[in-house]
Amino acid sequence: MFTSIITHPGGAHKDDFLACCVLLTQASVPIYRRDPSAKDLKDSSVAVVDIGLQHSSKIYNFDHHQLSSEQVPTCALSLVLKDLGLYEDAREYCDWLETSEWLDCRGSADTATWLGTNRKVLEKLNSPIDSVLLRRFASQVEHHKGEPIWEVMLMIGQDLVKYINELKSRIDFISEHAQIWNFKTKKALFMPQTDPLPKEPSAGLARFISQKQLDRDVIAMVYPDSRGTGYGLRRFNDDQRLDFTLISSQNDVHFTHARGFIAKTSATKIDRLKELLEFAHKE
Repeated sequence: MFTSIITHPGGAHKDDFLACCVLLTQASVPIYRRDPSAKDLKDSSVAVVDIGLQHSSKIYNFDHHQLSSEQVPTCALSLVLKDLGLYEDAREYCDWLETSEWLDCRGSADTATWLGTNRKVLEKLNSPIDSVLLRRFASQVEHHKGEPIWEVMLMIGQDLVKYINELKSRIDFISEHAQIWNFKTKKALFMPQTDPLPKEPSAGLARFISQKQLDRDVIAMVYPDSRGTGYGLRRFNDDQRLDFTLISSQNDVHFTHARGFIAKTSATKIDRLKELLEFAHKE
């Protein structure tokens, strides 16, 4: 196992930052931002990330800059995730990953074209969370355990790995228990009460619908309310054919959002839940 991580000096990018975050979940080691020596590149106790013009996971070298520009966009994070056997699931469950690969390998202009938009739209999506973390990461030549940036990086890596692993298990759980209901001309996904009840009963439902290619048919999700004994009702993909304010006067409906995209009910019987969906469907 590696005992340190080296990544390039100068400006930091999402791929080297996130690649280091994920590697920290494997070993709580210091990060050095400098050019690697020839010795570093041959030393399996040193993980070299996004620099060095070599990719050899056996000795923890994770650079992509030597790859052909015609190759499918692949960044340092891609290589680290592949080494950990997480890449395919990450591509399936992390919608931002492919865009990050494109940005790092093709730049913002080509990425915007690929996304069917323009660079200004991408700029409007930038967050101070991104810029501050990357700037602070780039501002030091060393990062050690116990320091704020290092600890935040570990948390990001842990959450990312946990999200990928747990969502896969969650999708399997949903496949085992979920039902598809017909109502009006469309469908709803129903997740029944289970024992034990997941901490976030609605987690993974939208991903499950997309994965099963039910996007065109399903317009609603019904799932156990984590704060009560009833159920939550929510529009899928914000489908405007449902307006849950239409059921706000029902005795067993205790919450509806003013914009009509979600409601909470104490009802637990399937027939009643289906009836509420019918009432919320706009003609």
